[in-house]
Amino acid sequence: MGDRSPKSVQKKASQKQTTVNAANSKKQQLINSQQATKAKQAANKKK
Repeated sequence: MGDRSPKSVQKKASQKQTTVNAANSKKQQLINSQQATKAKQAANKKK
């Protein structure tokens, strides 16, 4: 069976949180780049 020691459980939770944080970071970067692109397009339309 699997290792259920507190250290093992904490390590797995930490790894899972790191993966989630990395995914959220990528999503946020994508959103920011999309917003920047829209802002540039809007600025170009005003010219």
